[in-house]
Amino acid sequence: MSQERFGIDLACMAGSLEERLRAAESAGFSQVMLWARDLANHPDGYETAVRRVRDSGLEITGLQLMRDYEGMNGPAHRHKLDVAKALLEMCVDVGAPMLIVSASAAMPRQCEPERAEADLRKLANLAVPTGVRIGFKAIPWSHTSADIRSAWDLVGRTNHANLGLVLDTFHFIAEGQSFEILDEIPPDKIMLVQLADFGVPVFQEHRRHDADHTRVFPGDGTMSSQVAALVRRLDGMDYAGGYSLLVFNKDYRQLPAHVVARLGGRSIDWVHDQALRRRLPLRQAKGARA
Repeated sequence: MSQERFGIDLACMAGSLEERLRAAESAGFSQVMLWARDLANHPDGYETAVRRVRDSGLEITGLQLMRDYEGMNGPAHRHKLDVAKALLEMCVDVGAPMLIVSASAAMPRQCEPERAEADLRKLANLAVPTGVRIGFKAIPWSHTSADIRSAWDLVGRTNHANLGLVLDTFHFIAEGQSFEILDEIPPDKIMLVQLADFGVPVFQEHRRHDADHTRVFPGDGTMSSQVAALVRRLDGMDYAGGYSLLVFNKDYRQLPAHVVARLGGRSIDWVHDQALRRRLPLRQAKGARA
């Protein structure tokens, strides 16, 4: 697997936009995941932030994050459409090929499946002229798609070429789902895999929003064997998309950006050693039999 398929999310690091971009490049990353706030909150303004991203020479994996989109009604729905259009424009400005949309957690109860499908189809259609894809991500506290099975059910029913899945290994493993679920999903419908390990064992409290902050880089946590097994499973499915390190951790955010980026680079080496090189003899054997 090419090292170029691995990137790091800027949310992993503290510091200015420029510091984090330089740190990622110095650590050997060729691509980074941006957040809209990285651009909107830049002290020198949005246009300067866009220019700094483009001048960095780094490839942009995508843009985070559209929240609580599907299932809204009336003025709330129109507001979300306005936000979506603005985020798509930001994607175009920085050359981000994908907008990540997390499953809605705003509805007090699960919205009608037909409504969620219609909303996602509308968003996917809006994105087509921009050349930006929509990556839909399950989150455990969502009322529409709390796990990868329900997210795939929704994306599959929506049946739009510009809509696919984002798989978060932290949420997937914390939910205790069988890897066999992945066999139901065409690999080309997985647009991105976000990688993280667990700083503490998985508890029932993982559904709490603050559980995300127990993330550590793959290979540095308590569930490393499962993270490696999941990557091997995806590789065995011939998943050809990218991977992005996504870690929210207070320990990392009190360190300089270049230190955290180096830790992320070490984690990518671990993924190659533990998850991918172990498959090489199997792949060679399959090729010899063919």
